[in-house]
Amino acid sequence: MKLNKRILNKGLYFILLGAGLSLGTVSCSDYLDTEPITDRPVEVSETPYTKASEAEDLMKTMYVGPGFGHSNYWQLDYFANGSMQTDEAYVSGDNQDNRQQAEYRILSTNGNVKRNWEAIYELINNCNKVLNFVDGIKDHALTAERKAEMKAEAAIVRALYYFHAVQLWGDVPLVTKSVTSVTSENFDEVYSQIYPARKTKEEVYSFIISDLEGALAAAPNASVSKYRATKGVAHALLAKVYATKPNPDYNKVIQHVDQLAGDYSLLPDYNQLFDGNHNANVESILEINSDASNIWWWGTGMFIGDGWQRFNLPTHDLVNAFNAQNDNIRKTNSIKFDIGVSDAYWTDKNNYPFAYKQRIQDGTQHIYILRYADLLLLKAEAKVKLGDFTGAAALVNQVRGRVSLNPITITSETDGINKILKERLLELAFEGQRWFDLKRTGKALEVIKARTDGKGNKLGYVNNLTEQRLLWPVPQSQLDKNPNLTQNPGY
Repeated sequence: MKLNKRILNKGLYFILLGAGLSLGTVSCSDYLDTEPITDRPVEVSETPYTKASEAEDLMKTMYVGPGFGHSNYWQLDYFANGSMQTDEAYVSGDNQDNRQQAEYRILSTNGNVKRNWEAIYELINNCNKVLNFVDGIKDHALTAERKAEMKAEAAIVRALYYFHAVQLWGDVPLVTKSVTSVTSENFDEVYSQIYPARKTKEEVYSFIISDLEGALAAAPNASVSKYRATKGVAHALLAKVYATKPNPDYNKVIQHVDQLAGDYSLLPDYNQLFDGNHNANVESILEINSDASNIWWWGTGMFIGDGWQRFNLPTHDLVNAFNAQNDNIRKTNSIKFDIGVSDAYWTDKNNYPFAYKQRIQDGTQHIYILRYADLLLLKAEAKVKLGDFTGAAALVNQVRGRVSLNPITITSETDGINKILKERLLELAFEGQRWFDLKRTGKALEVIKARTDGKGNKLGYVNNLTEQRLLWPVPQSQLDKNPNLTQNPGY
């Protein structure tokens, strides 16, 4: 079998620019100096890393610089994706990609969609490098125990990114190899990684569960760090995955949330969650540590300021929801009213709202990816689905009690889901959750089509939203590079 330079060049172009896969320490010239390539393997190592220090550097890459400190995905896009298309935020500013996204008229050429796809697969590739190459490092300083721990952490983080991908796009490719060499023997495998076809969402969820359950044995204990993929992170993700997959398993949701109880609890004072003085607190399950090297948390500047930023502009619906409950504690921690602008949504520029959970402006803001209140409310949701309305209400009241709100009762499944969704809105506003909560519970069309401009007028663009558009389009740039990809219906 012969591999020619044209095929490899096309494949490398996709690796570098399309799926976000990278070549580790291998340069393009290593592949392309020889034409044609016959049955002789390309002269690059199958194990590009040889030292324990290089393995530790791979872990740092996964967590810090290009990992959780990713310049767009974690700093901005994750939070915009969770809010801009929902009843908790209006679109603001003049960014046309944002407006497409927020007004449910997104195109396959949308820059945000392209950027998010590339970012997620780049971040997956960081994990694949650990999973693919750590076992091949012979340095005695890297113990078998540490190798197993590294691989467990990488599997958990990879599962996190695939969970994001499957919620955004539905069927997505499963890329599990970081390509560093091409031979006639491995060409078929390499081809499937360079030009991956989409897997069904059922297959993707099964893969995610396999990664997470397989990682539990060797993952570090929850007490080790809030900034690493621990057993607690795996259990939290498993709970969310079992609640979200096409055929939810609510008993599994409860089982995995119960595994968190000994290691996490609600921080007694909600005011301390976002003040910057209580990082890595008892409620935090997974947190981005902006104090780590190579992370400057510039994302806060996208949410607070009267310039072009104003991402996640709080809605009247959100403000009214807080006011209806007299929920002043969570309101003041979620929204800051200050001097701003006069726009179509808020005309009083002296009393203009800003999303306020990211408020530390000197680059040291810590960010929650997972926190315990989210999981308690998810457990309540599972109990409602299983008919335990009393148990569900007790969990919701645990969260409400922290902010001195009266307890609720739940009388039916519909009543319970509606009340839990409202509680999640008030508890988790601007934390990247709302869009996915509405989709998971099947309430997205109902809630979003009722959105108003604050004057009682229905927002005209909500009529653009259809069941098909609850998923994003596959980026056109990916379809152009990969003949095995297909587009989502409706785009």
